[in-house]
Amino acid sequence: MTPSPRRHQEHGDAPLVSPGPLATDRRSADWRDVPSRTDPLVRQLSETVGGPIGRHAVVGRTRFFTPMRVILLLAVVFLAFGWFSKAACIQQAPVGPDGALGLDWSGSRQYVAMCYSDTVPLYGAERLNEGAFPYKKWWDEELPDGSVQRRYMEYPVISGLYQYVSMTVAKAWDASSFLPGALQVALYFNVVAFGLALAWLVTVWATALLAGRRVWDAALVACSPLVAVHAFTNFDLLATGFAAVGLLAWARKRPVLAGVLLGLGGATKLFPLLLLGPLLVLCLRSGKIRDWSRSALAAVAAYVVVNLPIAALFPRGWAEFFRLNSERGADPDSIYNVITSFTGWSGFDGPLAPGQAPTILNAVSLLLFVLVCVGVGYVALTAPTRPRVAQLCFLLVAGFLLTNKVWSPQYSLWLVPLAVLAFPHTRILLAWMTVDALVWVPRMYYYLGEDEKGLPEQWFTATVLIRDAAVVIICILILRQIYRPGTDLVRYGFIDDPVGGVLDQSEDRPPKWLPQFLQPKAWASDHHWPRIHA
Repeated sequence: MTPSPRRHQEHGDAPLVSPGPLATDRRSADWRDVPSRTDPLVRQLSETVGGPIGRHAVVGRTRFFTPMRVILLLAVVFLAFGWFSKAACIQQAPVGPDGALGLDWSGSRQYVAMCYSDTVPLYGAERLNEGAFPYKKWWDEELPDGSVQRRYMEYPVISGLYQYVSMTVAKAWDASSFLPGALQVALYFNVVAFGLALAWLVTVWATALLAGRRVWDAALVACSPLVAVHAFTNFDLLATGFAAVGLLAWARKRPVLAGVLLGLGGATKLFPLLLLGPLLVLCLRSGKIRDWSRSALAAVAAYVVVNLPIAALFPRGWAEFFRLNSERGADPDSIYNVITSFTGWSGFDGPLAPGQAPTILNAVSLLLFVLVCVGVGYVALTAPTRPRVAQLCFLLVAGFLLTNKVWSPQYSLWLVPLAVLAFPHTRILLAWMTVDALVWVPRMYYYLGEDEKGLPEQWFTATVLIRDAAVVIICILILRQIYRPGTDLVRYGFIDDPVGGVLDQSEDRPPKWLPQFLQPKAWASDHHWPRIHA
């Protein structure tokens, strides 16, 4: 009996249509999901242009406006929204007594206009404006107690080198006589934004390929409200690009290439390396440990190759990222600061001296994440049918963000492709992304300060709590569909795992040496779900 998710039953329509002779599907026998007939939200929106596609329509005949190109075009539109949302912070005006031009941040424009981006102040703060090489250049920073601390570039190697290359391009642009001129920091921001936009287009492209017959699910990645707000807040789009292409390489059964890409992602932001965890337990359940080992070794090799030269030449500069993160306190967006905001709690470590690491907070955050990893591993091994890769990846990354002491606002972009691949329910995901994007508004006005007619901290932390609750609800819904695979929309039509790679259609055979409590549990409500074997 083929499981028929409730969404497909609502309207009594056949959920899929056969592709035409010019279809772009990898296999001509694939059927493509049609959102205007299978997604209630898209179905309602389609009424403005004539309603859902016809029952007997044949898709895939267009030569130019293929689904991939339309999705990438939508991504460009939302990236443009993201650039315009930051444009107010690169406006110039006369500053100082001599009338020299500088950034117009008068009246706390960066908060009032909600255009703040880390890339702009970091140009001077990281001494990039001096043309310095990251990790080699250092400067003294005065701490609140009057002491002085030596500082270096605070980002992982690939992120730091990306900033250096962008600075070099911006300075070359500024030195040219035939290109339009502007403040050097504005040129730097535009160069950075262009590269980040390309990285996000790669992310969208890879997600669309990973979605398979549900290619239109990637439109939610392209049109995410989080892109319009946070695409250019920091450098995280580089990491999402590596992570998405790494998963695509895994899906195409190229574990070594997947490991290399995830390792490079880890040298950009650490989160792509987390994706190796779900792959480990799924390969353990399927007897594919050799493939995972090749991927993990490739990831370690790529990470070492990128980091070793910088660590050897500039050890103190290279270690700055790790030092800063160990000494960093609870971020305003973390659950620990939310508790402090509402209760007046002084934190696990109490008041800290400048430069003192919150050792107890670090230990608690690490312990909670270890428990998340154990929980995800338990789910992977005990689910009645082997979970999909994207499902476990979302659970692990979401658990990391929820338990970590830092959840910078742009980190939510990490979840967007994983959420769409794991749980393609448009209304639910769009509601979460909208709430998450709107957290930016009280955040900016909280930073403005109450003395400048800003908001009290509790207005901001309350929205953070709502955001966290939305992510937790999505995790619960994903767990539900893992233990009741008949409700999984991606599995409709006897699909196993489009992101699975060597796991897709492989035999589900947990090791016999695992104890009984780690063996798959049967659920009577899903007795009809077929086990898929090679």
